[in-house]
Amino acid sequence: MTEEELLLEIEQTALDMGVRIRYEKGDFDGGYCILREEKIIVVNKKLSSQKKCSVIAQALGDYGIDDVYMKPVVRMYVEDEIVRATMAPKRHDKKYH
Repeated sequence: MTEEELLLEIEQTALDMGVRIRYEKGDFDGGYCILREEKIIVVNKKLSSQKKCSVIAQALGDYGIDDVYMKPVVRMYVEDEIVRATMAPKRHDKKYH
């Protein structure tokens, strides 16, 4: 599966979960939010397909994926990204000298 195909599958999974994805410009990667009871994932539209997949996968993990059907390859990717995100240091945790 190509990165573009994976991105389409992950986007469809988000839609199936009732989560809207918005691609915007800015100085951010992306993440999830709830705006007026609407679940939204905001993604920087200038990111590569691979990074967009990662951002959406991690945000879906924040919403919860246990009871959501996904194609096995998509589930494996999303679960791997969730684990990777929990192991990576957060940018705001860095100490600057």
